Amino acid sequence: MRRMPIRFDPADAHWRVDPLPGFSPDQKDWLTRGGSLTAHLRTLGAVVVRVTREAVALPWDDEHRALGVAPRAPVWVREVVLSVDGVPFVAAHSIAPVAASTGVWQAMRRLRTRPLAELLYSDSSVARSPLASRRLTARHPLFRLAAREIDEHKEHCPHALVARRSVFERYGAPLMVTECMLPALWAHLAARSGVPVAQRRLIPREHGRSLEHTAARSHQGGAHATHTARDADRHITNETSAVPKR
Repeated sequence: MRRMPIRFDPADAHWRVDPLPGFSPDQKDWLTRGGSLTAHLRTLGAVVVRVTREAVALPWDDEHRALGVAPRAPVWVREVVLSVDGVPFVAAHSIAPVAASTGVWQAMRRLRTRPLAELLYSDSSVARSPLASRRLTARHPLFRLAAREIDEHKEHCPHALVARRSVFERYGAPLMVTECMLPALWAHLAARSGVPVAQRRLIPREHGRSLEHTAARSHQGGAHATHTARDADRHITNETSAVPKR
């Protein structure tokens, strides 16, 4: 495969490579899982991708630095909801510079209801940054998008949600994926927590070869150093099978 450095970093003062200590074990697990999130969700049930928005827009306040673009530089936005057995589990927001969305990442405009992972995990020229996570409140636009899905299913919306993001890079062009986990996911995991681990439908945390990671700018403590050292040699390989992933 082609190895390359990551120039784009998802971490900042709010997005941390190391999950917050107050997160539950399930939250820490799912916020740090590498590989395809859609594939992980498929261990819980039938997954459907529903596109809620595709458009040219401006990056959010906490996005433009991660992409290395100006605050008012236009980006291509793709927003989807991942449902398991008809229940929304994840609200995802992906962006790429407009020029990249018509060039290196032009295939993201033609995905329709196919998962973005079909682009990210089947191309040896793609590398991935570390995963960063944070707690979201009503001030964050992704919280508002997620809350709308929660309200539509007549579920109680907590005052805070958790999300993760990472930047994928191909030939120097970034594409950032941000995924907000909805309360139904944690409720589902809690309901099945009594099942012995050996009897659960599990898949490896990484699928095929994993992706190359680089150190983040923030949070250089011991736990972070251990995390980035473990991730430093991760990389992605070509997959010849047509297994849909996110």
